[in-house]
Amino acid sequence: MRTMQKKRLLGMLAVILILLISVIGKLSWVMIFQSDKYTKLAKDLHQREREIKAPRGIIYDRNGVVLASNRAVCSISVIHSQITEPEKVIESLSSLLSIDAAEIRKKVEKVSAREKIKSNVPKETANEIRALNLDGVMVDEDYKRYYPYEELASTVLGFTGADNQGIIGLEVKYDDILQGENGYILTMTDGKGIEIPNEEEERQEPVSGEDLYLTMDIQIQKYAQQICEKMKEAKNANRVSMIVMNPQNGELYAMVNVPEFNLNEPYELNIKNEDQLSAEEKQEQLNKMWRNWCVSDTYEPGSTFKIVTASAGLESGAVTLSDTFSCPGFRIVEDRRIRCHKRGGHGSETFKEGVMNSCNPVFMDVAARVGKTKMYEYYKTLGLFEKTGVDVPGEANSIMHQLKNIGAVELATMAFGQSIQITPLQLMRAASAVVNGGTLVTPHFAMKTENESLEFEKKEHVISKQTSELMKEVLEAVVSEGSGSKAKIDGYRIGGKTATSEKLPRGTGKYISSFIGFASAENPTVMALILIDEPEGTYYGGQIAAPAVKELFQNILPYLGLKESFGS
Repeated sequence: MRTMQKKRLLGMLAVILILLISVIGKLSWVMIFQSDKYTKLAKDLHQREREIKAPRGIIYDRNGVVLASNRAVCSISVIHSQITEPEKVIESLSSLLSIDAAEIRKKVEKVSAREKIKSNVPKETANEIRALNLDGVMVDEDYKRYYPYEELASTVLGFTGADNQGIIGLEVKYDDILQGENGYILTMTDGKGIEIPNEEEERQEPVSGEDLYLTMDIQIQKYAQQICEKMKEAKNANRVSMIVMNPQNGELYAMVNVPEFNLNEPYELNIKNEDQLSAEEKQEQLNKMWRNWCVSDTYEPGSTFKIVTASAGLESGAVTLSDTFSCPGFRIVEDRRIRCHKRGGHGSETFKEGVMNSCNPVFMDVAARVGKTKMYEYYKTLGLFEKTGVDVPGEANSIMHQLKNIGAVELATMAFGQSIQITPLQLMRAASAVVNGGTLVTPHFAMKTENESLEFEKKEHVISKQTSELMKEVLEAVVSEGSGSKAKIDGYRIGGKTATSEKLPRGTGKYISSFIGFASAENPTVMALILIDEPEGTYYGGQIAAPAVKELFQNILPYLGLKESFGS
């Protein structure tokens, strides 16, 4: 009997010993080999993360002038579990931040880890809040985008949102470059979520975004914007836009869309009677205000498009400069009588004279000689069926007839820039290829980041060098002796083409007046295009648009180092 009891006791001791060894083994495994894992889990339960915003990269012009920078501001938030005087918190924040008390109360009473009250709070206001020592109110350092030139290049640069993310323009296009990596602060809390005083914080410093250097020149942008503003006021125009570019490489010196808007207050409309608009109407007006006409809207270019038709005629061999034409003031095409802008006609004239006179019948004849299929091949070659690839968001594409739907009338009107629609930048790109020796460039603003130069595609030999030389000669004659004479500058060789295009629907008396010019004519290094939408009074491109480009060139040609080509 005693032997049986002894055996049972030994068995129980053995089981207890095995269990004890198992528990010790498990504890050893957890404490030694998995200590990091469980320490992290424990810390996660008692740590609160607070974000540290990274400064956004600075945007500079080509000469290092700051176009977009950062200003130190603060972000205000509340932590429900730490608030000891909720009514004082509500009253104080409502007063200092100019926010309705009911809105703040919702966030103060919400049981959550953290509720943001307001971003982009000025440091002076944040310091007042900090001085109140309100339990549960957090004041964190932040950054707000700042644009020192306010309205300058607003539709190009764009702006950022409350979290410093790009919204429109180059700010959103290069958001990945400009955005940095946010840091954080980890603070220890007790079981109720209240921060433990004198407890060491863990801190991960933010990484600043990369700086971006543009091809834009702030001085040229200023000149261009001043001219556009003056033109809008003088002609009571709907809007005025201008593009200034190096036709050799596609570098954009300036892009203007007047009226511009204040980048530091991007949600304030630049029109009157804002208070009378509904929320939907206001958003519609904001979208219109932010829109970059130069890249996002298409239009019938009118006679500036004759640059393309003339190039196709010369390149295909369908015409030479000395070929003669007769202009009685119109052409009969099928059942249509399509007139020239000169009702009495230009009489007998060479092709070169036809370009100088901007004679519609001459260009209708040239297009008929080239034919619709060949003409479309040149459109394609000059990039008119594709977006330019400009690094500004929201680019539109051209609107063209399908080849099968083009009859004699359509071909005739296309020849002088009607019944097709392109963007101003598409015209600029095609014209650049015509005068730069035949290279189709990609218009662009970005030049380099802190770490690398940025490259953009080029397509060479889209037209022959011989055709390019002839076109430079003809377009110089347009300015020196023809319809673009008001762009002439003594001492400089300027080339260009005027246009006065009637807007759709026809018969409303609304026009877009434009002029595209380049200098110097023998070796173009700068090109400018201005568009005046719905000018009042005199509306001919040669009368109002050409002088505007002349004024620009008078200011910027010496600045760019272009020397006079011959005596004045």
